Amino acid sequence: MTLPQFRDEADTALAAARRAEDLGLDGAFCFDHLWPMGQPGRPALSSGPLLGALVASTTTLILGTLVARIGLLPDEVLVEVLCGLDALSGGRFVAGIGTGDAKSREENEAYGLAFEPADVRRERLGGVAAAVSVRGIPVWVGGGEAKTVELARTAGVAVNLWEADAHRVADLAAGGLEVTWGGPVDGGVEEVTARLAGLAAAGATWAVCAWPEALEVVAEAADSVR
Repeated sequence: MTLPQFRDEADTALAAARRAEDLGLDGAFCFDHLWPMGQPGRPALSSGPLLGALVASTTTLILGTLVARIGLLPDEVLVEVLCGLDALSGGRFVAGIGTGDAKSREENEAYGLAFEPADVRRERLGGVAAAVSVRGIPVWVGGGEAKTVELARTAGVAVNLWEADAHRVADLAAGGLEVTWGGPVDGGVEEVTARLAGLAAAGATWAVCAWPEALEVVAEAADSVR
């Protein structure tokens, strides 16, 4: 699941992660946004410090970024942040990395951060992914664009598809890529089970559910799919 991090206190997110761990969910992931999409008046907890706190307050959850965004930090700093979180967690970390898209431009510009052309961001993404994966850390490259998919294939890392349908997952998985999925799952246990089962059948190795109304529903559905 992703965490409820668009607020000005961390207690809710920490409690959610501990509850997820108690329920047997596999992982907790943090967005890397300066505010919730399209809502610049709302707060957002920074993913690095929040993940550091989660390392200290959980024991079995896989923790990760979904996704750490190129351009918010210098590339060398981003690499060290991701590798540091992996070291602190004892290896229970996934480095999700992405370029951002046009929807991210406003965040960058509000803080005086350059929003470079997509090909430049993608090239930087490849360098960060290589520097992190060479240390044995699992890497998910965010985005389903053809050039990004090819980057993931060349680098030998997974691709993460946000809100993609099962057909898209199956297409990429059939080509030998590890494919992970992220997005909202709505409804009761029956509906969520069907959604997760469909993604698993398509070849997704992970389904990261956007912060749900009830963790218990997701946990029960996940148990059924397993």
